[in-house]
Amino acid sequence: MQFKREKYLGQLIERMHNGQIKVITGIRRCGKSFLLFNIFAEYLKSIGTADDHIITLALDDYFNEQYRNPDVLAKHLHSLIKSDSATYYILLDEIQFAISKEELRNPDKPVKLYSVLNGLLRIPNVDIYVTGSNSKMLSKDIMTEFRGRGDAVEIHPLSFKEFFEATGGDKSSAFEEYAMYGGLPLVWAKKSDEAKFKYLQNLFQEVYYKDILERYNIELPEILDELTDVLSSAVGSLTNVSKLSDTLRSVKKCKITNDTVAEYLKFLSESFLFRQAKRYDVKGKKYFGYPSKFYCEDIGLRNVRLNMRQQEETHIMENIIYNDLVIKGYSVDVGVVKISEAGEDGKSHQKSCEIDFIACKGMKKYYIQSALSIADPDKAAQEARPLLAVKDFFTKIIVTKTSMKPWIDEKGVLCIGLYDFLLQEDILN
Repeated sequence: MQFKREKYLGQLIERMHNGQIKVITGIRRCGKSFLLFNIFAEYLKSIGTADDHIITLALDDYFNEQYRNPDVLAKHLHSLIKSDSATYYILLDEIQFAISKEELRNPDKPVKLYSVLNGLLRIPNVDIYVTGSNSKMLSKDIMTEFRGRGDAVEIHPLSFKEFFEATGGDKSSAFEEYAMYGGLPLVWAKKSDEAKFKYLQNLFQEVYYKDILERYNIELPEILDELTDVLSSAVGSLTNVSKLSDTLRSVKKCKITNDTVAEYLKFLSESFLFRQAKRYDVKGKKYFGYPSKFYCEDIGLRNVRLNMRQQEETHIMENIIYNDLVIKGYSVDVGVVKISEAGEDGKSHQKSCEIDFIACKGMKKYYIQSALSIADPDKAAQEARPLLAVKDFFTKIIVTKTSMKPWIDEKGVLCIGLYDFLLQEDILN
């Protein structure tokens, strides 16, 4: 089964010849290599680019280990670039392998690889594309190393829309498959449930974990293990470093400090396994320092990590909606709004209510609730209440697990079925 990844191909085409280094990043095995070496390379050939003007090199390949030395890499690439005027396209995969652990850990230490890439960029007929699987490649410090010459493209596991366009069939059945095994492309090359499970399990342990353990010299791997389990189990739940530390100490009987938990949490986020959604005070227009929510980058990895034991539809649906908003280019926060209600003493009291997502892109903003069903009037009122407490004019939305066409209720809340929300690119407009 082949996935077109048209959204990301379009982003690369838009950036061609822009005088910048195109940095393609995202979780390992989400399709960066295939996008660059197959989909984009085929596009280059389709517009007449000669084979010898497409220079490809995978730095995570054992046989290319020598090129992880930036000096050797520079000599090799320069030797392949001739003096003619036709453009050479340099496609480098997993460039973090050419960055030393010391360079990654120490922001004050110059990263030699970036000097190599910046030097190549000065050649008029060279266009550079690189991939990397660590979010530090998008950090302020590292983008500064490119001196304004880095242009980031972040790709993700398959969205449900990409998955469904390739598989077709019944939407509900396709969603249940996707909600079980997620969107890492190669999982869908496996024929049986057992093979899918084993692939994701091995990927978690042998690729993601080994990469984190080796790159960050993790001293307490068992703590990283337990922290991953806790985060996977608690997707969509508010948490913070202190709460996580307390859980590890009391429930898991681990001796751990808050600083270590905070550091390991950062490593899991930098490797794209989890993403943090911060809480935002809608009326006060400010962020809370804590608590916040964490979502898994791929729901299949989360399910396998928990041995398929915790299949709560509510949390899984919420995680998938969060990921879909991120894939569509929205910045996503958790909303908090104060609501006045009468207490038993007859006086009015302030109560904090949560809005699942505040999704922003440019001048656009949407307040979104995720709910399996709002068929019950009390449930519908409960979901709409935080939305109606927000007095601005941005769209308020409830997404439910239904195939109903979008409709607006009597209070102006837009209700959208889950499949329409995930499959229609412009549904929010």
